[in-house]
Amino acid sequence: MRLLPLVTAVLVAIALFFLVLQREALLDFARGTTGDAPGTAAPADETAPEIPVAIATEEAAEDRAPVRVVALRSTARDVPDAVLVRGQSEAAREVTVAAETTGTVVSEPIRKGAFVEAGQMLCELDPGTRQAALSEAESRLAEALARLPEAEARVPEAAARLAEAEARLEEARINQNAASRLSEDGFASETRVANAAAILRAAEAGIGTAETGLESVRAGIESARAAIRSAEAQVERAEREIANLSIEAPFAGLLETDTAELGTLLQPGSPCATVVQLDPLRLVGFLPEAQVDRVKVGARAGARLASGAEVTGEVTFLSRAADDMTRTFRVEVTVPNADLTIRDGQTAEILIETDATEAHLIPASALTLNDEGELGLRIVADGIVAFQPATLVRDTVDGVLLSGLPPQVDVITVGQEYVTEGVPVRVTFADDSPEVTQ
Repeated sequence: MRLLPLVTAVLVAIALFFLVLQREALLDFARGTTGDAPGTAAPADETAPEIPVAIATEEAAEDRAPVRVVALRSTARDVPDAVLVRGQSEAAREVTVAAETTGTVVSEPIRKGAFVEAGQMLCELDPGTRQAALSEAESRLAEALARLPEAEARVPEAAARLAEAEARLEEARINQNAASRLSEDGFASETRVANAAAILRAAEAGIGTAETGLESVRAGIESARAAIRSAEAQVERAEREIANLSIEAPFAGLLETDTAELGTLLQPGSPCATVVQLDPLRLVGFLPEAQVDRVKVGARAGARLASGAEVTGEVTFLSRAADDMTRTFRVEVTVPNADLTIRDGQTAEILIETDATEAHLIPASALTLNDEGELGLRIVADGIVAFQPATLVRDTVDGVLLSGLPPQVDVITVGQEYVTEGVPVRVTFADDSPEVTQ
């Protein structure tokens, strides 16, 4: 083993011990040496005068001289802020178009990936006997419409019969009243009175018959109208069946699947094709509880996809209910996608603009930690060093943005690691702080 490295290390350790831990003793030793011969102590002079107290006080004051530092006078400013969430793209709409009636596909299939317009036919079904059913329903409607005027024409006749019966009833009442009075005076026989009463009862019965006839006519009108409504419903049902033979795209978009193959038998609910709308597109993310109150509907937002593409849009939805499992809130950003380059399900980093934050732009090198490990700055207050905790807002190319500081503060940027709280300093201020790069 070589002794030279060990001896060197021991000597360096001894030198550091005296320079760091025994600095005062080393200085006192240095002050007691003479300049005649290096390393030789000056002989004691019994007649030498004692050192004045004022000189010792001056030397102690020199030991407590303020430390020179460089500081930056910073003023708080409003800086744009944002919330970063990770999410993915989603199609604005996705629909599986299904059949509403039974039939065999008679149209050629459209292959997936094709762009279809709103209302474009995707699948056409064999009409079968549906056209004949429509003709039959239309004939029944015409027949029902023809019966209504006939039923309405019977109303005047039934009303006239009722009026005639009412007139007979009035005449019978008058005759019966006259026969009763004459019988009381002895000028009419009981037979005449009984005959008048019989005629009155017959007239009353005639009223009932006439009213029944009128109600029957009115019921016939309502029946004719009901027949018309039934026939109209049959016609509409038949027309709807024919309309359901053509399955159309509900909106403009891309086919995610092939349309049903030629000759396929479709039942109600059988899928014809799946259509997705990718313009505009939604970017979906989930906000934690601590950030959800900072985001508002209508706020501007931008996103960077995993492919490197960047898009901008605005917040169109912010959930009011948290997810039961993650305790996060769904947020949706709508972005344009006219060229359809963004696909459904791509990963995206979404940056949502929030209200401006009051912060200081400070060089990152000025950040330090106190004895408790708290992040902050060493500042100058009335010539004395103090530690000020700070909160990191975000990093920029010009420095870091910090909140939680006073509106105006003198931040030590050079020498902050060589001073502690309560140490007096002599401050040299740096140039004006740089502007924030947006």
